[in-house]
Amino acid sequence: MIRPILPGATIGVLGSGQLGRMFAIAARQMGFRVHTLSPDQDTPTGQIADLEVVASYDDLDAVRKFASNVSVVTFEFENVPTETAQAAESCAPVRPSGGILHVTQQRIREKAFLTRAGLPITPYREVRSYNDLLNGLKDLGGYSAVLKTAAFGYDGKGQFKIDSLVHVNEAWVGVQQKESVLEAFVDLQCEISVVAARAADGTFVHYAPAENQHSRHILDVSIAPARVSHSIAREAVEMTRCVLERLGVVGVLCVEFFVTRDEKLLINELAPRPHNSGHLTVDACVTSQFEQQLRAVCGLPLGSTAMHRPAAMANLLGDLWQNGEPDWPAACAFPELKLHLYGKLEPRPGRKMGHLTALHSDVEEAHMTVVRARESLTRKPE
Repeated sequence: MIRPILPGATIGVLGSGQLGRMFAIAARQMGFRVHTLSPDQDTPTGQIADLEVVASYDDLDAVRKFASNVSVVTFEFENVPTETAQAAESCAPVRPSGGILHVTQQRIREKAFLTRAGLPITPYREVRSYNDLLNGLKDLGGYSAVLKTAAFGYDGKGQFKIDSLVHVNEAWVGVQQKESVLEAFVDLQCEISVVAARAADGTFVHYAPAENQHSRHILDVSIAPARVSHSIAREAVEMTRCVLERLGVVGVLCVEFFVTRDEKLLINELAPRPHNSGHLTVDACVTSQFEQQLRAVCGLPLGSTAMHRPAAMANLLGDLWQNGEPDWPAACAFPELKLHLYGKLEPRPGRKMGHLTALHSDVEEAHMTVVRARESLTRKPE
């Protein structure tokens, strides 16, 4: 059992993107102070935090100083170097722990953990050379696979589809001939995710599984509850519980799943933090994933994950700014819509600038509403 960290204390966040911003908003609402550290300034998190420390994650002296001035440290993305987490742990509790970060930030270690836990994953092979790649393709049944960098991949970055010999060479160049994972293609029905939280005393809570639709390898729309069978939903929750318990998570973690055509679940990836598919919990649930993260890392009782109503979330990418500022009044004209912008200064194609959430008594209506609202944002070229 850990001693609760109470309102008025200061929480440290490694990372400064939109996840940290929404965490900081939840923390400020509950009376906590927030410090953030990243190499950037005027960041989404920094705009909300009490203190924005601009320092490289490799500057371990700065990291230790940062951690010495807070009651607990958490992180908002998993590509924080393990050495950074270890430096912070020498001065303050880090939750989830640096050891969990070490496992989940590298695909080979993550898949090895899932295999030891007896959890189902996509067939894969480790790749450390061009010959490994060729042999892996033979083992997995030929040119129907995807090559992924072992580390520092997100939103489709570092992922290369292989369906011919030409693509083999392109993929190997694409991963810069570095350690990678080769995964077989799976015949998918859909993709879902489960965001869950675990307290230090082992208390486990979860949100309704979300159904996720992607575009250009980036999450496009999430729908909750997911339109899957009750048995699939229950199984996904139990697998998620197993992951959090085996890792000893204190905090929030998301498990991403493939649902196959023959109604089987395969774990795709783990994210040891709040997740894009959980953004709708801010508006749709009694306790958001960000408040849940705060409660868990501070040793406070976890909150209810009950949904007020079904919901759908649509990401807003920088592409929407192509013809100027999006038409915000048009989207706000939808009465059951919520607009969230992240304070990013420069819109770029593929960059997550914000999201929309729509609530409705019917999940299909929530989905259609959020899609129509996003379409209304696009201005026609003059």
